Amino acid sequence: MKALVVRISKGKVLVEGKTVSSIEKGIALFAGIEKEDSPASLEEIAQKVVNLRIFENEEGKMHYCLKDKNYEILCISNFTLCANTQKGRRPSFEKSMPKEEADKMFEDFLLLLRSRGLKVQGGVFGSHMDIQLELDGPVNIILESKSI
Repeated sequence: MKALVVRISKGKVLVEGKTVSSIEKGIALFAGIEKEDSPASLEEIAQKVVNLRIFENEEGKMHYCLKDKNYEILCISNFTLCANTQKGRRPSFEKSMPKEEADKMFEDFLLLLRSRGLKVQGGVFGSHMDIQLELDGPVNIILESKSI
């Protein structure tokens, strides 16, 4: 699994012009699920995301995590994170998990995040989404699971 963590002041997802989810301060979490991913992969990334210390303390040091601040997660499925761009100019998505399986894994991932006591809003799997983010930083962190 590959994930992109983006620290935000607020964010929302629109599908066909209608807001389907929105959060205030927290993170936008883009999740790319690969063919080799397993429940252990989801668990590993969920644990890392919830405890990642990317929010500043009074001295300006990244000291606090989402749980410490009771911030929110806007989680969006994003198969393009799985792109292979090593050959040519057109990305290959052969590592991406097929849509039906990935949809189930993404729902399981949302449940894992919510089970940690945080407010988690999701995008609409497989839909074209208009994603509006107000970035805080910028702070952008790439995560990759080691579990298969």
